[in-house]
Amino acid sequence: MAANGEPASVISVEVVRDFVLRLSFSDGTSRELDLEGNLWGPVFEPLRDDPALFAQVRVDHELGTIVWPNGADMDPVVLHGSAEPAWKENESGSRRSGKSR
Repeated sequence: MAANGEPASVISVEVVRDFVLRLSFSDGTSRELDLEGNLWGPVFEPLRDDPALFAQVRVDHELGTIVWPNGADMDPVVLHGSAEPAWKENESGSRRSGKSR
């Protein structure tokens, strides 16, 4: 969380390798994240299926998070590590709506 009580926003992103990003936040923290396991659902599956598309990630400074050309974005609070993705919070069901792969 930033000093003003607001959630930290993403200020820079660097692709380290396929599906792994190095993020810097407005509160001075940085972390390296492997997002491959979080790329589920209609907007994220194209990113998982195409590492070149995933590598087109950029910071949207107005939103304070990362975005991709296909309209995908991620909650900066989740990226920061301050909260779990919604699908993980509901682990009693399946993150893929009960479908198995």
